[in-house]
Amino acid sequence: MSDFHQTGVITALHRLGPTELDRLEGELLQYSAERPIALVLPSLFSEIHGPALKEIVEEIARVGYLKQLVVSLSGSAAIDEFHQMKALFQGVRCLGGGEATVVWADGPRVRGLLEQLRAEGLDPGADGKGRATWLAYGYVLATQQARVVATHDCDILGYSRELLARLCYPTANPNMNYEFAKGYYGRVTDRLHGRVTRLFMMPLLRSMKVVLGPIPLLEYLESFRYPLAGECSMTTDLIRANRIPADWGLEVGVLAEVFRNSALKRICQVELIENYDHKHQDLSEDDASAGLHRMVVDIASSIIRNLASYGVEFEAGFLNTMIAAYVRTAQDAIASYSNDAKLNGLKFDRHAEEVAVETFSSALRRAGLNFVRDPMGAPQIPNWSRVISALPDFLEELKDAVERDAQE
Repeated sequence: MSDFHQTGVITALHRLGPTELDRLEGELLQYSAERPIALVLPSLFSEIHGPALKEIVEEIARVGYLKQLVVSLSGSAAIDEFHQMKALFQGVRCLGGGEATVVWADGPRVRGLLEQLRAEGLDPGADGKGRATWLAYGYVLATQQARVVATHDCDILGYSRELLARLCYPTANPNMNYEFAKGYYGRVTDRLHGRVTRLFMMPLLRSMKVVLGPIPLLEYLESFRYPLAGECSMTTDLIRANRIPADWGLEVGVLAEVFRNSALKRICQVELIENYDHKHQDLSEDDASAGLHRMVVDIASSIIRNLASYGVEFEAGFLNTMIAAYVRTAQDAIASYSNDAKLNGLKFDRHAEEVAVETFSSALRRAGLNFVRDPMGAPQIPNWSRVISALPDFLEELKDAVERDAQE
């Protein structure tokens, strides 16, 4: 059973015992009349052959309160792969009998629209999870069927529709009045997982607070128990306003945009399930372009740029201080996790944890130096309000392109 304490500046909605799933789903069905709910699933084609996606589809097919399901297929998928993904979701029906929509990010008409954006100086970013999510959000806005949009990954092992119900509930319930909900959960098997959160994200935030003093954005980010979780739900008004990165900084970038565009009392985090497992990335300590190494470079870049936008100055001397403080804080965290694992009889490879911290400190230095050389860096994907302002008919064109590409 979880604790029920409230820490930090963000409300935490705990999982206090087993969930009454029938009650939650019944209430969500009632709320959906006023606040229709869409589910967005960014996916790679490779996930169709994994152990998770088929189980996710089977569970979603049993959900009765979704108005819309949008699957965004990225990764330069060929037409036969697109048809296989459509076939996988063919049996899923939404409220009113609507079918799942698969957005083919590499479809000829969608590709044409992305080029049109580039021609207007609105860079939609490189192919990846960020752009796939952004395209799916655009399709939801274009169809005007939903007021609440939930998002989660397609590699969740042991998926249960309880996760989706708890994720949607805070933003779909009109009496709660939340605009954004972030999921969190435990990450334990026979060992502790979540290395990037445990050994990079949280030690970095704590060390930055020591070096910089109290900064509202840092207090806010540190309040999330799992800031890098891929599960969230939000209103369509926030979807219009948020700008998001196209790279691995997606989750941190979304949190920073929510901080800008929403009041703290309209933001919450919700415990979804007791434990969570998905595919695990390689550390790639010798290759900054792959695995967790690349992920941490992108996450650190997102944090640095967002702090700079609030007036924090980053220069070589400060970077050295920040990295030294991070390494010391992360090493202390390793000792704490080692003791936690020992008490609970879990495997714990202290050398591997130390190697991870060394890799992450290298990634942090790389991100900091990249910022000093190019403070703007890779642009975020423009928010949908700006796209609509520049190209008033774009959403309707996107809707038409998605539906016509589906007939290929």
